[in-house]
Amino acid sequence: MPGEQVSARVDSWIWSVRLTRTRSIASDACRGGHVRVNGVRVKPAHVVRVGDEVRLRHEGRERILVVSRVITKRVGAAVAAECYVDKSPPPPPREEVVTVAVRARGAGRPTKRERRSIDKLLGRPAVEGRDRRARPE
Repeated sequence: MPGEQVSARVDSWIWSVRLTRTRSIASDACRGGHVRVNGVRVKPAHVVRVGDEVRLRHEGRERILVVSRVITKRVGAAVAAECYVDKSPPPPPREEVVTVAVRARGAGRPTKRERRSIDKLLGRPAVEGRDRRARPE
């Protein structure tokens, strides 16, 4: 494959296997101490070889990768995934977004119909006594 070598700069390799969007982001991560190779903080020009363990803290999570192939040119996602063995912990579960009923400002109090639809949206149980007034008999 073109671009395949025995060693490459760590910032170039991180960018080539699509861990960061740009090479400058990868370089900044190295300078900021967010990249470790075999447990040692490294500069962007550090040489990475097959078998090295690369740890990258990026976007709120730590990626732990073992280099299985060294490349210097950016490749497609399928080829990039073959260049490392991912030993990262699974990402934390995404938090569910709570739906909020939105009303136009200055619209006043919600009508009975709107209250029912808001309760249904929020998953609240329907209240029996709330819907009817007590009639004198």
